[in-house]
Amino acid sequence: MSDRNPNISIYFHVHLVSDSTGETLVANMKASTAQFRNATALEHLHTLVRSEQQLEDTLSQIEAKPGVVLYTLVNSERRRRLEEFCVRRNIPAVSILDPALSMLGRYLGSAMISEVGAQRNLDAEYYQRIEALDFAMAHDDGQNVSGLAEADIILLGVSRTSKTPTCIYLANRGFKAGNIPLVPGAPLPAILETMKKPFIIGLVASPDRIVQIREQRLMGLNEDSQTDYIDHDRVRDEMRAAKRLYLKKGYKVVDVTRRSIEETSAQIINLYNTHRPAADTESLT
Repeated sequence: MSDRNPNISIYFHVHLVSDSTGETLVANMKASTAQFRNATALEHLHTLVRSEQQLEDTLSQIEAKPGVVLYTLVNSERRRRLEEFCVRRNIPAVSILDPALSMLGRYLGSAMISEVGAQRNLDAEYYQRIEALDFAMAHDDGQNVSGLAEADIILLGVSRTSKTPTCIYLANRGFKAGNIPLVPGAPLPAILETMKKPFIIGLVASPDRIVQIREQRLMGLNEDSQTDYIDHDRVRDEMRAAKRLYLKKGYKVVDVTRRSIEETSAQIINLYNTHRPAADTESLT
């Protein structure tokens, strides 16, 4: 068992070494370190390491600030040099894709192509994500409501229920998503009733959480006056009205109170995949 006091914060260096953009490493590192609440990673991102000089510069920085190394290097020689360097200096190093690549190789009975940035080929899926991002920005916060007829997903929610960042995340997954804010006293756009394609989801959160986020926003704007925007009773009424609306319209509901954007999006995608096939079938009959 470790002798570390679990209440003491631990700061450590993490070097992310990639011959591509490094996004895979960053996502993996964040997901991993999130499991250690008392640990804070000091991130050093070394991307596009595709020459001997770039590798030398990276090794120098690792030596200056040792910690742990996560890497994705396709070139076998640069990979070997990094691994030997870390072994000599007793620096833990992990190639994060190796387990998955080995498993897939055994399952498929095929060798990997060893192509740098292969996951980022400009294929139809890439352009679909770009189009979805453009769509999310053009249909944010109730803009261009009529254009939402082409959306895959429409999110509804009171202010500060993470509608915009969730739409952006969904767009990165290839879904055309837009959002409409629920404003006290204002009805939903009537045109929503005529839209057949979009899957509409209502977002909710605990009133206390909404007030907390709104207060933080006002502080960021140097606004410290008390308004209905952060009044607990008014916010509670907003949330009750939203829930009644979702129930009346038959919209699926996702509670974002204790969920990250990624978790909220995963729940939305699960609901979409579960319920859209039935809706698509009905539209063909």
